[in-house]
Amino acid sequence: MDNPARDTIIESMEHDSDLLIIGGGLNGPALALAAARAGLTSTVIDALPEPVRKTATFDGRAYALALASVRLLRNLGVWDRVAENAQPMLEIKVSDGRAGQGPSPFFLHFDHAEIEEGPMGHVLEDRFLRRALLDAMTETPEIRQVSGDTVTAQESDGAAVSVTLASGQVRRGRLLVGADGRASGTAARAGIRRTGWGYGQTALVAAIEHDLPHHGIAHQFFMPPGPLAILPLPGNVSSIVWSETEETAARFATLPDADFIEVLRPRFGDFLGAIRLSGKRFTYPLNLTVANSFVADRLALIGDAAHGMHPIAGQGLNAGLRDVAALAQVLGEGTRRGEDIAAPDVLARYQQWRRFDTATLALATDLTNRLFSNDNPLLRVARDLGMGAVSHMPGLRRGFIREAAGLTGDLPELMKG
Repeated sequence: MDNPARDTIIESMEHDSDLLIIGGGLNGPALALAAARAGLTSTVIDALPEPVRKTATFDGRAYALALASVRLLRNLGVWDRVAENAQPMLEIKVSDGRAGQGPSPFFLHFDHAEIEEGPMGHVLEDRFLRRALLDAMTETPEIRQVSGDTVTAQESDGAAVSVTLASGQVRRGRLLVGADGRASGTAARAGIRRTGWGYGQTALVAAIEHDLPHHGIAHQFFMPPGPLAILPLPGNVSSIVWSETEETAARFATLPDADFIEVLRPRFGDFLGAIRLSGKRFTYPLNLTVANSFVADRLALIGDAAHGMHPIAGQGLNAGLRDVAALAQVLGEGTRRGEDIAAPDVLARYQQWRRFDTATLALATDLTNRLFSNDNPLLRVARDLGMGAVSHMPGLRRGFIREAAGLTGDLPELMKG
């Protein structure tokens, strides 16, 4: 005789949820929300306590969210929570030069008016996006959260996957997803090796107030030690991601605020008037690290756990969100077909979808950094002429604009209009 209550107990013992997502930063919560749309349940496990993850303190990070990423967040019901704190990115100016000497006369200029979809993207601080994702998860019944606990072991028995937490809890699911960053413990425990190298560069990150309006224009200024990105935020504020050699960055990081502004000023320029710090400064080492496989037995990797790259093109989070949209679509289609969502052929579809695109992007950012982060006179002439040529070719220029907006390639449904 059937016993529904007993069957429910057995089912709950077999799986706490469909997905066990390790990492509660940005990509992990976004995947949980996307999976919920397909009727899949998730447990999101993060080492930080929830109050720390929700803190409103600026930590220096801001993201140039491509239009495709904005569409994803809108489809997940997150964008309306952050829109008032986001700055539309209307233009991008890319130039080459040396500190204190200004940019080369040859530069790239991308204007959103050349495409029909609107702004190429928006710039948004990490603190607003993180809190919005956490709030959205709390309101989604298909999602459970485990905060302030770490994974110490993981195991797949063929029918399910389980993780053991430092607290002694054991959680079971159908699929384990690593969203735990460049040093992914999830990938390491699965025996997935990584390919990569350091750049000998460190990113100095801060928010800068300036007297003049930025008009929604993002700047990328290439200098021999590394690029300086200036990303517009609401008001007369911009976020900088300034790549310097490790030795120089370590020295600049210890300077008092006033002295830091003095060394920044000849690099930043005076086109926005007087500049001053807004909040604390932060440093992040720069490297390339790509997982040799994005999948394993009942396991998938997303975001930096799958691929961490140079911030030179501002595509790190955008690439991670494309992972999210692609994996959610693959899992949703598998569910509708009655497939085991963690079956090798299902996960192979995700890897095939994302692997080539990721490898191409990682190679492009790596080559761009190597091409521009030097003072070789022949390379300077070649790259300046190249930028000047692209600027005078409308078709090619529009192609770059659409690439920056994340509108090229095989877009997942959640990233379409």
